[in-house]
Amino acid sequence: METANLIIRQEGLYQLTSLGKVAAIYYKPFLDTLTAIEANEDFWKEHDLIAVPDMLLNRIQELKECRVIKDEHEHIYDSHKAFMENVLTSGRFMGFASIFLPSYPSMFLEMARRNIPISIIVTPNVFFKIKSEHNAEIEEFLKYKHTSFHVYDSAKVAFVVTDRFMSLSLFFKNGTFDPRSDLVGFDSLSLKWGEDLFKHYKEGAVEIKSL
Repeated sequence: METANLIIRQEGLYQLTSLGKVAAIYYKPFLDTLTAIEANEDFWKEHDLIAVPDMLLNRIQELKECRVIKDEHEHIYDSHKAFMENVLTSGRFMGFASIFLPSYPSMFLEMARRNIPISIIVTPNVFFKIKSEHNAEIEEFLKYKHTSFHVYDSAKVAFVVTDRFMSLSLFFKNGTFDPRSDLVGFDSLSLKWGEDLFKHYKEGAVEIKSL
């Protein structure tokens, strides 16, 4: 590094040169990016990343504190239980659902009744499923001023971001959803990344104000 004029030795101590300081500015994001990829290498390698826009994939270093929570067959409901506990203790909620779980409509309505700001985006298939089987719950949900409900054409992703945590689920490259692996983060950078992902999808979604 001395030969490259990145560091200099003065009075027995090494310090960065002017060029070294410039290099350090760009080295940290690169190192953080490698850390984020290597920490969850299998997750990124095994899943289809098409649902993550380039602007956020280029910020993958912000997810370096995230870790994959994976269900094993003998404990398949453990991570979902932890997920629900985190959701129910959150003070606000934003989520995108491309899959339907019967317990979600009543859970979202209960959160709305507790005056928790909640915004949801679903795909058309999920919307029609909810409309046909949970019509009354959704109608009440839409009456609250602190709720919003949107439909996005299609996306191979499911994620949640609250004031407590961010959880990201993706599809495998063969087109099937992976219900057992979630990338989860609790730090401020992960939450901001998740919020920006939600904003990306909300901008392209149609708001449903009544059924």
